[in-house]
Amino acid sequence: MIETRFTREFNVQHPIVQGGMQWVGRAELVAPVADAGALGFLTALTQPTPEALVKEIARCREMTDREFGVNLTILPAITPPPYAEYRAAIIESGIRTVETAGFSPADHMPAFKAAGIKVIHKCTSVRHALKAESLGVDAVSIDGFECAGHPGEDDVPGLILIAAAASRISVPIIASGGIADARGLVAALALGADAVNMGTRFMCTVEAPVHEKVKQRIVDSTELDTTLIFRTLRNTSRVAVNTISNEVVEILRAGGEFADVRDLVAGVRGREVYETGDLERGLWTVGQSQALIEDIPTVAELVHRMVAEAQEIITARLTPFVTATTR
Repeated sequence: MIETRFTREFNVQHPIVQGGMQWVGRAELVAPVADAGALGFLTALTQPTPEALVKEIARCREMTDREFGVNLTILPAITPPPYAEYRAAIIESGIRTVETAGFSPADHMPAFKAAGIKVIHKCTSVRHALKAESLGVDAVSIDGFECAGHPGEDDVPGLILIAAAASRISVPIIASGGIADARGLVAALALGADAVNMGTRFMCTVEAPVHEKVKQRIVDSTELDTTLIFRTLRNTSRVAVNTISNEVVEILRAGGEFADVRDLVAGVRGREVYETGDLERGLWTVGQSQALIEDIPTVAELVHRMVAEAQEIITARLTPFVTATTR
């Protein structure tokens, strides 16, 4: 057992989190994460309507009797999703932990706190984490530059960002980005984090609802097989290298606007990658941590292995260093 402030305050067995992932954060993955003693999150906006989210929460409860949460990502859109309705669905379903991401959770905090819900806000900078803390969140998840999806615009890697946040944040910190095994867990704890969040690693498990070809591509890839898109639009996102991502980068680098790549980056195309295994169909997000992934275990195997190996690293590798210096 590795007990931290996070495991105590969020009533979870292990300091490991499976954060929200568009198209991937479904009951098939979240339930076994919960059963393994980690904290998993359904992704609200993966469900087409708030009513569908209520059904997905109920479906997940049929699959596990342990706690899980819901991710609500707040993003800019010409026609935004009905966030208030998704929020109401979360509250009315009795969810006790929410992960917010994207824009500030300020508009949602009063309702969540009134319902007694703990809120974790995902941030890509210390300044945003401080702002989230001031709004009353119960924990912050700090995303280093290595992460899949949106790493922010500061380009600060986790080794610096986690430690910098730990020096200034008083609520529990969840380290995210570049973590895929026990070494990352131990390193994050040493840097001052209270838990780790993994996306790419959980996507490459038996239960993850993505095509086997996607999982195998992750196993076969290195840290060099991702690319950053939307840099010129100040909306950077890390995705897998393929013909679509290369074309998007080239168009924008040549002075193109979002309208010039809109069809290429459509979310439905990314969903089809996960469903069909056509790796060139669209954009799909993956982190640099794929370089550390060498197999496709069950969720239970992954979580239990990480915890056991982390304990081994601490006791067999690190403790002797301390003993040697005190003789």
